[in-house]
Amino acid sequence: MTFLLRFGAVFGVLSGVLIVVTGAAEAFLGETLPTSLVIGLSPALALPLITALQLTQLHRADRFTSIAFAVNVVGLGLFGGAAYALNIVLFPLDVTPTPSTGVVLLASALVFAVGTALFAAAMLRAKVHPRVAVWIYAVALPVLAIAARLPDSPVTSGVHVLAGGSLIWLAVSVYSLNAVTSSIAAPEAKTSSVAPSSSS
Repeated sequence: MTFLLRFGAVFGVLSGVLIVVTGAAEAFLGETLPTSLVIGLSPALALPLITALQLTQLHRADRFTSIAFAVNVVGLGLFGGAAYALNIVLFPLDVTPTPSTGVVLLASALVFAVGTALFAAAMLRAKVHPRVAVWIYAVALPVLAIAARLPDSPVTSGVHVLAGGSLIWLAVSVYSLNAVTSSIAAPEAKTSSVAPSSSS
């Protein structure tokens, strides 16, 4: 489990940094090919973080938490695929999505928005991670998903920065919890290994 938590924390920070940097850059430069490529990859990098967040609150999880996690993972997968298609496939080709494709992309964004809101509610109930970070996650990421097709502006860039910042904050929370858990587990493991030899 330690590996999964570290893996999730590292990739959560990476995903958040990419979203923050590209969002800030597009506020001044507009959407460019490099920023489009980077932002198209960032949702996929956040998937390990969602798993790590769930693992750190398993001791307080219930059926609602499990359902919220499942919907968030599926939603992030759908939105990640949509972001990849929009930013890495369609943007370089300067192709406008057809109406039917637009409906599918919007549906993906809506599933992601609902999943994010549900999982944020589960995290608020668990009281494991910083509440401010969870609230920003609950608001900024759904707005980011719904506004993905809007023209770049200071507002959309600000949403990118907030969303990425919440991922970084939550990733740091996961890493800190893992460090605390590891420091507690290490002496216990040492004690259990010494106990048999001392009794003999």
